[in-house]
Amino acid sequence: AITQAVAKVAPAVVTVQTEVVERVAPDPFEWFFGGGRTQQRAVAGLGSGFIVRPDGIVVTNAHVVAGASSVSIMMRDGKTYPARILGADETNDLAVLKIDARNLPVVKMGNSDNLLIGEWVIAIGNPYGFLLGNSEPSVTAGVVSGTGRNLMAQGEGSAAYFDMIQTDASINPGNSGGPLVDADGEVIGVNSSIYSTSGGSIGLGFAIPINRASRVVEDLLGHGSIRRPWIG
Repeated sequence: AITQAVAKVAPAVVTVQTEVVERVAPDPFEWFFGGGRTQQRAVAGLGSGFIVRPDGIVVTNAHVVAGASSVSIMMRDGKTYPARILGADETNDLAVLKIDARNLPVVKMGNSDNLLIGEWVIAIGNPYGFLLGNSEPSVTAGVVSGTGRNLMAQGEGSAAYFDMIQTDASINPGNSGGPLVDADGEVIGVNSSIYSTSGGSIGLGFAIPINRASRVVEDLLGHGSIRRPWIG
């Protein structure tokens, strides 16, 4: 079941490459001689994502692309496309990207409302980027450890992690934004965060339920931002 599920989803899992320009404080020694100036440096970042429409619509986490001056998408075969951000919602930690490509493989969406505690799930993504040597996504398997989980600790950025899927499938740096898949090869969550005392996976991973993610993605595609309810 796991190998068949991976075969269905893996072709639509991508690597999200970003570049963030940061300001670097000048060396105090240079200031002393009147030559110190604030400088800039480019910092590379990596995450995961998955294709939801064959015309190049990619879903990932908002924290993966936050502050990025440039974003690119690398396919499973190593081909790279420049990407633009169509919309991002930091509260739900979701972003929608667009690449100029056609007839791409896509994932099949599942239903996250009827998950069973203990059922098999598979996390697919690019942990630690190119440390492993190529663009082929990594696969880890586990079970649904819990549903409706609310994380009390502050997550990435301003994200509010509530009503999450908890899993013991290993989720490591670089997995963020990749799909959490059930045994039928359908996406039931977006891998987003872990709780860890060491920085690595200790079996406490969390994913955004795909039913909520789908609603956010539709709003981002249609309006560029999430429409929130209000009173009045």
